[in-house]
Amino acid sequence: MTAGNAARRCPVCDSGPDRTALFVDETVDPARINAFSFASRKEPEYMSHRMVRCQVCDLVYVDTPPRQDELAHAYHQAEYDSSEEANDAALAYIQAIAPTLARLPDKGRALEIGTGTGVFLEHLQRAGFKHLHGVEPSRAAIASAPAHRQAWIRESIFVEEDFEPASFDLVCCFMTLEHVLDPGQIARSVMRLLRPGGAFVTVTHDYRSLVNRAMGQRSPIIDIEHMQLFSKPSARELFERCGYQDISVVDFANRYALSYWMRLMPLPAPLKRATTAALSGIGLGRLKVSLNVGNTVSVGFKPS
Repeated sequence: MTAGNAARRCPVCDSGPDRTALFVDETVDPARINAFSFASRKEPEYMSHRMVRCQVCDLVYVDTPPRQDELAHAYHQAEYDSSEEANDAALAYIQAIAPTLARLPDKGRALEIGTGTGVFLEHLQRAGFKHLHGVEPSRAAIASAPAHRQAWIRESIFVEEDFEPASFDLVCCFMTLEHVLDPGQIARSVMRLLRPGGAFVTVTHDYRSLVNRAMGQRSPIIDIEHMQLFSKPSARELFERCGYQDISVVDFANRYALSYWMRLMPLPAPLKRATTAALSGIGLGRLKVSLNVGNTVSVGFKPS
């Protein structure tokens, strides 16, 4: 991947390069990039573009990112190998947003940006939503979905013009805002697509969480896929600047198999493989464990 020609401004508050501090130097090794480098819930590669921290809104972002067409191509070609983890994540998300669903005036149409196999849309269907829509750029992820979910999914990056204005009661974007070049554009587009009183819900990593600060550059969130990393202040700033009201940004716990948590640990590969094999051998590898690993759910409502 090649970097853009000019350093971009902060994609949340539009502050310039003079209001930034270095967060992490570039560590990308082109020889290590493969079909899983842009897959979800992969084993950490500890590669990253150069990232800076905005001293105004607290966002961390890649200041000279790849071009949009390169990113779109990378996600289109990415492999998919996280069905079990995607199911676990969807269950955690639907539980985390239950209070938001209870506040919605209607449950007519819902959209998920970065839907993967569409498993979360199934949870929304059970919650009462009548019309389900998903957008997903990875062909492999869509191919892994059952046929009835594939009918809900558009193979594409998110484009506002593909949908009618003021037509959705809920728009969700889980672990996706970190991957786009302009999260502000996404949030503004969603505002226009929502009906009055509708909600925009995101899940993002919190780089200031205890676990991510403890791991430092060995945290799984330091990754070639991430064009920006949010903190609670920067997530709230994004929602405020885009006109949302009744904003909340809170922690929540994910629940995955113990073997998956082990994959994320910053351990030498031989030790990680041996430990994972030992856990499986004694029947604990598939044990589900809930942990707060520094993820936050942000919610904002369109003024009614």
